Amino acid sequence: MAKYDGVVLWLLAEGRRITDGTVMVTELAARLVEAGLPLARLSLNLRTLHPQVLATAYVWKRDAGCAQQIDREHGIQFTDAYLNSPMRAVFEEGRGGRWHLTGPSANLEFPVLQELKDQGFTDYFIMPLSFGNGALCGSTWATDDPDGFSDEDIAAVHALKDALSLVLEVQETRRVAATLLDTYLGRATGGRVLSGQVKRGDHDSIRAVLWLADLRGFTRLSDTLDRDALIKLLDGYFEAIAGPVQRHGGEVLKFMGDGLLAIFPISAGDAEANAVAIPSFAPERRVCDMTAKSASSACAAALAAAHDAEAAFNQLNAQRRERGEVALRFGLALHIGDVFYGNIGAPDRLDFTVIGPAVNLVARIEALNKPLGRTMLASADFARECSTPLIPLGSQALRGVREPQEIFAVPSAAQPAPGRSTLAHRAVGAALRH
Repeated sequence: MAKYDGVVLWLLAEGRRITDGTVMVTELAARLVEAGLPLARLSLNLRTLHPQVLATAYVWKRDAGCAQQIDREHGIQFTDAYLNSPMRAVFEEGRGGRWHLTGPSANLEFPVLQELKDQGFTDYFIMPLSFGNGALCGSTWATDDPDGFSDEDIAAVHALKDALSLVLEVQETRRVAATLLDTYLGRATGGRVLSGQVKRGDHDSIRAVLWLADLRGFTRLSDTLDRDALIKLLDGYFEAIAGPVQRHGGEVLKFMGDGLLAIFPISAGDAEANAVAIPSFAPERRVCDMTAKSASSACAAALAAAHDAEAAFNQLNAQRRERGEVALRFGLALHIGDVFYGNIGAPDRLDFTVIGPAVNLVARIEALNKPLGRTMLASADFARECSTPLIPLGSQALRGVREPQEIFAVPSAAQPAPGRSTLAHRAVGAALRH
């Protein structure tokens, strides 16, 4: 078994530094094969903490070369595929096993074993792995060697158990930390926290398009709907409006009751060539999509997100009407401004958010939607940078704002363009600059 000692050393010295699970599994399999293990298929199966994913499998096949990541959604634990599989015993009892797939001692008691045999594998075993907190995961090993695994092969794999468990626990802890920060703070904001921006007062001053949406009549809905129906309503509403923000490169900063605040950052040089990605330092994270843009590009992205949110909201209402439920209404406001982006709060209980006069102004603009009979409004600062013609509504008084503000209506994507020429639109923009 000394021939596999190098694999253990590699796991502890180099393998633990690999942040991508597919790369780690591919490298591990390659080293085991090189050391003489007749391995044709390897999978590592881990339970995780994710709002959409229950478990993740990293599966390597010799013929494919590179491992692939397969995410299993919540609910798979109730399916026949899981209930009638040997992996169930791993997660629920910490019990593994070995199954010969061919020959007189073949045991095909689970459907997956027949599938493996049909793929040409001859021997298969599962080795449970455990973490320090008691969590269990499973590793599966298959060969297509006519003689199957030898006792020495299986003993060699079991000799890897402690080192492999340790490395996987470190990697999964990092991945879960990144996932939870992404989920509760947002991808870019979570990346900042994970990279060390954790003290009260840690912040940046950034310029951004502010995107604020609010559900109309929420108080009445809260009084008339039961708890489960209200939560279902909010989930559908937030899904309709948050998805477009993320798809168009914005960052959802927070859900505030029935409101949503998001930002589309603007690069410091206000030039597309100077646009920089807000970095992500967590393992197994894609570089975040929230990339600082020029002011005009940020406005275009925010406007596209607004139109997509409106379309998704209309589709949501169509479904509600089919079920005999009352249609919902929402309001949205767009503004450009400089904000404090960072930690604020008590010394040991912080919120990573944006604050500043611009945040207050976008909230006041959104509140005008109802009295003006509009769904989407924008500030003069947004209209100045937006290449799409907006509809001027004149100077409006805003609660808590000293001076009246020029307000613009954002036309629906399905609405004809405002009845004025591009030249007139530019003239309005020029007037706003002075």
